[in-house]
Amino acid sequence: MMKNPIIGRVWKFGDDVDTDVIIPGKYLRTKDMQVFAAHAMEGIDPEFAKKVKPGDIIVAGSNFGCGSSREQAPLALKHAGIACIVARSFARIFFRNAINVGLPLIEADIECQEGDEIKVDLLKGEVTVSGKTTYEGNKLPDFLLQILADGGLVAHRKKIQIEQRE
Repeated sequence: MMKNPIIGRVWKFGDDVDTDVIIPGKYLRTKDMQVFAAHAMEGIDPEFAKKVKPGDIIVAGSNFGCGSSREQAPLALKHAGIACIVARSFARIFFRNAINVGLPLIEADIECQEGDEIKVDLLKGEVTVSGKTTYEGNKLPDFLLQILADGGLVAHRKKIQIEQRE
């Protein structure tokens, strides 16, 4: 289920992007993923959800996903079409929530511009910008890569249960 490498167009954000701007609290009363997608990143860019295309990639600075522990933040990005997030660092709860919902991410300090095309190779832990410069990132451990490959934690656990029954 996890595509590798992931190639997409960059949306660039800075440091300390918190979960309140990723999906504002007023939209948390629903479980409708289309509502989350329609309001993704609204707190920073009200037009983001209209402009983002499936397969796009977010590149951010440090502490991406800080703030509350809401699982809806990575869900909003995933359902808006974001294929991967590259950041210098992630808030730990956001990092784990993204893995749990099957949204690939990698910690890497890269230089790029909004609109650039980048290639994220999760298996190697590398990010290549515009086919020219390759940056070394923090490679995810194999068990996290497997969770992502299975489509998230729930799908991963179901797969294990099926395998154990066979």
